[in-house]
Amino acid sequence: MRIGELSRRTGVPVPTIKYYVREGLLPAGLRTSPNQATYGEAHERRLRLIRALLDVGGLKVAAIGEVLAAVDDPDKSVHKVLGVATDLLVPRYAEGAPDVAPDVAPDAVLEAARERVGELIERRGWRIGDDCPGRKALAVTLATLEGVGHGEFAEVLDAYADAAESLALADLDYVATRKGRDGLVERAVIGTVLGNALISALRHLTHVDRSARLYESGELHRDASAAGAGPGAAPG
Repeated sequence: MRIGELSRRTGVPVPTIKYYVREGLLPAGLRTSPNQATYGEAHERRLRLIRALLDVGGLKVAAIGEVLAAVDDPDKSVHKVLGVATDLLVPRYAEGAPDVAPDVAPDAVLEAARERVGELIERRGWRIGDDCPGRKALAVTLATLEGVGHGEFAEVLDAYADAAESLALADLDYVATRKGRDGLVERAVIGTVLGNALISALRHLTHVDRSARLYESGELHRDASAAGAGPGAAPG
């Protein structure tokens, strides 16, 4: 197909497709003349993957380039490619401790958070390296919670870990349904990057539902009680 047809089929403007080719995200088409090239189904599939990572996954172009380079590297295992994708999704924080209460040493709070993360990893038997960016991200999050007066949130850390393990299992079960390295790798990337967007949306929906059940219903009940002994009111 010509680039115009590729654009129509994917909804990606021609100038954007050319930009992806220049940036190395999309392979160049097969030249049929100095000014013409043809594109195949592989180009369409890759282009749709790029847009999914960009539009839904929220990755920057440079990050997508890293992911696709790992996907295209035949020497990288599925585990390594998955590592590239997940590392890019973890928030990066500047060196140093976050803001904490004035009477608490920030470094001490962050170090305590690091120890708690290490204990969590050891307790759950997770195979996590010391340089995994998720370790620092979790430690900074726990230290920040402490700093804003919600350190007790860490008490539900294992409940969150249980949920995270279930999600990871679902992700990798999805990956395992595809045979061959290329299929496994693509599913690993999709399941990781777009899975985050899926989890965020589902979490929002369940928060809305649970909040309505816990608080809105309770408020309606209190309003009815406060109305007193009107017609049909239940006895106190």
